[in-house]
Amino acid sequence: MLRIHNPSPDLYDEMLLADGSSRAHYSPFWQWLKQTDEKHIQHKREEADLLFHRVGITFNVYGEQDGAERLIPFDNVPRIIPASEWQMLDRGIRQRVTALNAFLHDIYHEQHILKAKVIPAEQVLANDQYQPCMQGVTLHRRIYAHITGVDLIRNNNGDYYVLEDNLRTPSGVSYMLENRKMMMRLYPELFSLQRIAPVERYPSLLLQTLRESTPVDNPCVVVLTPGRFNSAYFEHSFLAQQMGVELVENADLFVKNGRVFMRTTAGPRQIDVIYRRIDDAYLDPLAFRPDSMLGVPGLLSVYRDGGVVLANAVGTGVADDKSIYPYVPDMIRFYLSEEPILNNVPTWQCRRPSEMSHVLANLPELVVKEVHGAGGYGMLIGPCATQQQLADFAERIKARPDNYIAQPTLSLSTCPTFVESGVAPRHIDLRPFVLTGREIRLVPGGLTRVALTEGSLVVNSSQGGGTKDTWVLEDSLC
Repeated sequence: MLRIHNPSPDLYDEMLLADGSSRAHYSPFWQWLKQTDEKHIQHKREEADLLFHRVGITFNVYGEQDGAERLIPFDNVPRIIPASEWQMLDRGIRQRVTALNAFLHDIYHEQHILKAKVIPAEQVLANDQYQPCMQGVTLHRRIYAHITGVDLIRNNNGDYYVLEDNLRTPSGVSYMLENRKMMMRLYPELFSLQRIAPVERYPSLLLQTLRESTPVDNPCVVVLTPGRFNSAYFEHSFLAQQMGVELVENADLFVKNGRVFMRTTAGPRQIDVIYRRIDDAYLDPLAFRPDSMLGVPGLLSVYRDGGVVLANAVGTGVADDKSIYPYVPDMIRFYLSEEPILNNVPTWQCRRPSEMSHVLANLPELVVKEVHGAGGYGMLIGPCATQQQLADFAERIKARPDNYIAQPTLSLSTCPTFVESGVAPRHIDLRPFVLTGREIRLVPGGLTRVALTEGSLVVNSSQGGGTKDTWVLEDSLC
């Protein structure tokens, strides 16, 4: 029999209530799960691992001695979102991404929001991710973030919060797509129990969005990757293949006569749109880091003159910097004259002396993050830290207060997850992927990441996290 552990009464569980009964939208799956043998689920999990290995769905962990590629653990128990809930999330995400794109255009042009002192000018203009070379450069449709990943969490009251915005090179969408394909292959009977919104259209919507990023008719689109040693290389090659476009590295491209060309066996071919998966600093050794072996010399000059589109735009990183994150609700009010539909997590900025004092006094209860950090690195989870770790981190904050923000330790919602002890609650988050072209497009759902270690709040794959398929129920969806 399948061993099912009840969730903690102090946490919000996506599937189960405190008495062990299921929430209404999980009922068909819950009935199926209770009748399923644990060995059957284990067998399906092993089958999934084998199939993922064959397809090559792996990632690298930077800094690992052996350099071995790993699978991101895949969980058989889906995260299910009812239609009404998704409709609210959809509206909130669209609102947020619209404001972020307006902010990016503004700070590189008239800077109205800085002149109005809604955001301190020095916090934007002195930000490491702000690119002065983009000042005055007008982009087609004024779109800077063509692809955005918005990380959502849920607290113990069931309320959603935006944890962070990912506007540089957001990753993970390939796992969203492959997780769905795997669930449909392993458990076809489940998809007859409920109407689940499809996600398979994402690659075609991505290609459409990239084509709409330029005024050129029938543009040539490519995906630019740092190469096969990058941790997300599988995703780069996967998306290029799914869109039917070329996957290129810097050696495949060159600049001539104010245009970017791709080397092909039939001769040079002009490139109109580059979906780049390379950070700003490495894009062009003539403009940014001269030691970059990943970029294309002269690329920035062509880009500034409108000879090629880069998605996402150079300089978008300033909008997803964690020191700018606290101001996104103000951006929504400033640019859209609307109240935010989705709330931020309360945030203290250590650059402010009074807020740093509060953080240092309450360090054991807080989560502290580097403003430029990613992947779960460079952060402190106070309730899980030792006295020595707390002391060391306090010194780091004092030395570089502008480098840190702090947030309360929220009790992320849990979702039943198949582990060694059976099916037990584990903390999760959600990353929907947003495409901005002529219009804003989302496929229902996103990538649900799960912290596989009991009690852990860190869901990042680089820190041992796994992923789940995310089902949005189609009933009542427009």
